Parts: sequence; C-alpha cells; structure tokens
Amino acid sequence: MKKQLILASTSKYRQELLSRLAVPFSAQPPLIDEDKEKDPTLAPRALAEHLARLKAASLKGEGKVVIGGDQLVSFEGRIIGKAHTREKAIEQLLSMQGKTHELVTAICVFDGEKAIPYTDITRMHMKAMSREQIERYVDLDMPTDCAGSYKIEKHGIMLFSKIESQDFTAIQGLPLIELGKILETCSPL
Repeated sequence: MKKQLILASTSKYRQELLSRLAVPFSAQPPLIDEDKEKDPTLAPRALAEHLARLKAASLKGEGKVVIGGDQLVSFEGRIIGKAHTREKAIEQLLSMQGKTHELVTAICVFDGEKAIPYTDITRMHMKAMSREQIERYVDLDMPTDCAGSYKIEKHGIMLFSKIESQDFTAIQGLPLIELGKILETCSPL
C-alpha cells in the first residue's frame, strides 16, 4: 500500500518548493491554533521545532507521511515575525540592516507514528541600507507575509552581502536536500 504524502501547510511557498521533489502530495491546513501554541518561554530554535512538530502531528496517522514546517527569524535574541503591514516591514528591515540574523527553518516528518525532525540555521548578513532603499525594496516585493520582511527568491537577494547556508531552499521555507533524504527513508512513497 502506498503511503499518502501530506504537507501540513497552506503556504503557497512551501507547496511550490515541495513540488520540486516531483512526488505526489496533498496540502492540508494543520489542525492546531498556531497562535495559542507559540510558547514565549522557548528560544527561537526550540519554538520553530515545537511548531513544526505540532503541525505534522496534527495530521499524522497510519499510511501517512506528514511534513510540518515552521520558519522564523532570530535577531538579537528575539523573534522577528511577519510584518503584516508596509510600515512594519520597513521598520523590521531598518532594525536589521547592516547586521546579521539567523533564519531558523524547522521541519518534522511523521512516518505513521515515527517523528523525524530536522532544523536548518542560515546566517543572513544584511547590507547597510538607507530608509529610501528599504522602502523601494518593500514596494517591489510587498514582503508583509514573510518572516523578516523579505522574499529572498525575488528581489530580496539585493538586501544581503552574504548568506551562509547548507541548503538554499531552507531560506524559502523547506530544506529540500534534507527533506528528500528523509522521504527516501519513508518508502514506499
């Protein structure tokens, strides 16, 4: 019997990424209230891992391989989330310009009842920029729905002087190199 592959996400970005692995899957919203599950006592990495696990666990079951993911920006010990407005996106980018932050991308794959977690930490070195440059960027990409207020897969690449990563796709929301390895162990897919 073939296992059903489920992406526990409504993110169009994660769906586009997973389609690159050329495996059939369905995307379903996780059955958790993410806002209620955000534990402010957890460190950024622990929080991303916690949420990824909860998302995947909410849809797990026999005959299913479920992928849950969470991504956040860790900057100077605090979490930078989605801006939701143009003004907040500009303020977030202004606070991070000229500095380095970490992009934490956590996934958890449930193969039936077995959990397989993985976390990618990417160090993002942002260029020093003026408010005008940042406003111009925000108007180009409108990155209000992205953690850290940038879309690296679009014009956001121009914000950075250096990116240290094991897997560039992790920056976009799913570390496909490691996920591909994990899915190979979950056969028969």
